[in-house]
Amino acid sequence: MTSRLKEKYTNDVVPSLVEKFNYNNVMEVPKLEKIVINIGMGLAKDNPKALETAIEELKTITGQKPVTTKAKKSVSNFKIREGMPVGAKVTLRGTRMYDFLDKLMNIALPRVRDFRGVSKTSFDGRGNYALGIKEQLIFPEIEYDKVDRINGMDIIIVTTAENDEQAREFLALMGMPFKK
Repeated sequence: MTSRLKEKYTNDVVPSLVEKFNYNNVMEVPKLEKIVINIGMGLAKDNPKALETAIEELKTITGQKPVTTKAKKSVSNFKIREGMPVGAKVTLRGTRMYDFLDKLMNIALPRVRDFRGVSKTSFDGRGNYALGIKEQLIFPEIEYDKVDRINGMDIIIVTTAENDEQAREFLALMGMPFKK
């Protein structure tokens, strides 16, 4: 079973990108490599339970078990020692990646209050797109009543595009709701 977005990519996106950028080979067309979802929890040093609930919510949203991230350096001002758990992340590939992106673009982002589109300038120069979300409640799997703390998350969409222009066109054709 293939995802809706994967079929859209092969049937609609690839031919239009080949036409626009004059690729000689179909393998030159940008594609999704992976999606990384990261939650940073500064509170984890004081409240380890908060990190556990964040990990559980991330698992519910993505359908994959998150990895706990640990502090690389000790920072005395923040009372963090090297090796302390400070967040969680998930790397999605394959079918889960396409399913998550489909859910993000068509269900979660339109649920954001006063949503007018995502920024066109959040590319890193190498064809990757970074998106910050202020609350996990926009995902339909999260029940509002069971949430004790609202967490934000970073979503990084890694593509094989050579530059930002190709990546922007690729994501727009995939259905990313950019600002007009």
